[in-house]
Amino acid sequence: MTRSGDSDGRLTGAGGAGVDSARAPWRRRLFPRLGGQDLAIDLGTANTLVFARGEGIVVSEPSVVAIDSLSGAVHAVGEEAQGMIGRTPATITAVRPLRHGVIADFEVTEQMLRHFIGRVHRSRLAHPRVMICAPSGITDVEQRALMEACLAAGARSVHLIEESLAAAIGAGLAIGEPRANVVVDVGGGTSEVAVISLGGIVVSRSQRTGGYDLDEAVAMWLRNTHGLAIGETTAERVKLEIGSVHPDTSDETSAVRGRDPVSGLPREVIVTSEELRRALEPTVLDIVVAVKEALEETPPELASDISERGLLLAGGGVLLRGFAERIEQETNVPVVVADSPLTCVALGAGQALDEIELLERTSTAARRKR
Repeated sequence: MTRSGDSDGRLTGAGGAGVDSARAPWRRRLFPRLGGQDLAIDLGTANTLVFARGEGIVVSEPSVVAIDSLSGAVHAVGEEAQGMIGRTPATITAVRPLRHGVIADFEVTEQMLRHFIGRVHRSRLAHPRVMICAPSGITDVEQRALMEACLAAGARSVHLIEESLAAAIGAGLAIGEPRANVVVDVGGGTSEVAVISLGGIVVSRSQRTGGYDLDEAVAMWLRNTHGLAIGETTAERVKLEIGSVHPDTSDETSAVRGRDPVSGLPREVIVTSEELRRALEPTVLDIVVAVKEALEETPPELASDISERGLLLAGGGVLLRGFAERIEQETNVPVVVADSPLTCVALGAGQALDEIELLERTSTAARRKR
């Protein structure tokens, strides 16, 4: 886990100077409730989940913000904003501020985080400590942007936890043992593969490919094969309805409505499951290759554990029909889908909140040594 910030709300551990909260104990005596509940945030490309300490998951909304392009005012966030995608007038834009698991628009991400934190803490005086999930493959600059956006949204300190580690904790794996646990987390913007032992990541692969790339593959296939232009919402619906991965052999059809790019007129075509399997194959293959590469780099002693304990699948992407069977077929390793693949990352980060005091003490001790 990477950590930044102290209880004074300034960046530390990532190049920031910070102020040691121990120097101002009067703040804690006078304002004991000022911080509010600790929060764990799974800030995903597709959805954002917020876990409040002592309550569980209190927010689960799409990572979408509707903004007035003229004034910059926020019209809607989450579910309401998602319903506006592709349906807004020229002055309002519904955007996803994250792309491939990292921030694409800093200001919009800050406003979205502020909104979701405000859903839990109504008071403007509340500045909670936050544990936020991040892909293991993000750069230092992307890491710092994530932490600064969270601090700007009202957090007083921020700690990062890798998504794969959080998924393992949330799924109930015994990650503290000297034995291998493998997690494959396929989210909206990234696919994470990690081999975990003794509470840390031994080998990891972060592929900037996820559910939205699958949606784009569906939309591109329909445009190239059927001459039909569709939006991302329609592409996702078709993928969920009849999408599948080899070795699944289901034979279903779906009526897809869109616009003819040549005439500009509305049109409908019938799409089959077999077509979607061919459309999704290149993207699925990228994920399969990442899983294989991680397994190939695993030390021999841990590799023997993997064949016995298998792989854990998490994230919305693993719910695609045939995906689990495909991974098992390609790796010759047993596969188990997490009981709650959509929420196990947030649940794991929420459980990690129990260690947040230790993390802050460690961070303070490291600053004093410097």
